[in-house]
Amino acid sequence: MTPDAPATLDVRHASAPGSCETATTAELRERFVVSGLFVPGEVRGTYTHHDRLVVAGATPAGDAVLPLALADDGPVGPGPALAHRELGIVNLGDEGDVLVDGEPHRLGRLDAVFVPRGHDVAFRGEGARFYLVSATAHADGEVGVFRRSEVEPVELGDQAGASRRSLYRYVWGPGGHPSSQLQLGVTVIAEGSVWNTMPPHLHERRTEVYCYTGLGSGARVLHVLGEPGRTRHVWLEDGEAVISPPWSVHAGAGTGSYAFVWAMAGENREYTDLAPVALGDL
Repeated sequence: MTPDAPATLDVRHASAPGSCETATTAELRERFVVSGLFVPGEVRGTYTHHDRLVVAGATPAGDAVLPLALADDGPVGPGPALAHRELGIVNLGDEGDVLVDGEPHRLGRLDAVFVPRGHDVAFRGEGARFYLVSATAHADGEVGVFRRSEVEPVELGDQAGASRRSLYRYVWGPGGHPSSQLQLGVTVIAEGSVWNTMPPHLHERRTEVYCYTGLGSGARVLHVLGEPGRTRHVWLEDGEAVISPPWSVHAGAGTGSYAFVWAMAGENREYTDLAPVALGDL
């Protein structure tokens, strides 16, 4: 694919809760795991009918500018990619630029940009890997730039439970950067801990997507899917994302140190609107 070629999105239809428990591993991956996002010189992504989220990767090559352009015959429809959508971007690689209407915003690793609807976006920087999550938008907004070094994290978990982690909130409910419905941030797991969300919880009114990053060679994260008492799991490698529908718990344990980007969209932006799941109910 040349830098000027529009990206075609893979389409995932919504899945019923009962289908998860009886699915094979291959079927689980086909429905919920998003792989192959980061290909030099390309924008690659997936459209899920769960809350109409787009999950994508943009990987500039050389000095070329890589525009965010989607095929007119795809699920987003004709016209600019953000005509009716907002976009969260997190850099998972080396430093690079996100250009919003031509204005560059330099991002280091795990820095982020929020782009409201109605703007043109492009990418630049050899070695940068831009992870993208887009949701439908009903209102205009302001561009936001978030540098991990400047955001005060929320410290969660403890070493006794192997769940120490630092949660960086970039775009989130009331009190955070405003959006139509997208919420976005990064969680970094402390050295020696493994769990990323424990105990798990449900978001009955929002779909959540995790993208794992910072995994060493050969390392993996075991990610849990499904209703409480009916869970399954998938093994994920660096740069893979997993779609957790509103009916699914989400939690994972890594074989080494790692981080993940979390993003949510649905009918509300109440960050604390969740239902904890007792371990005995799993």
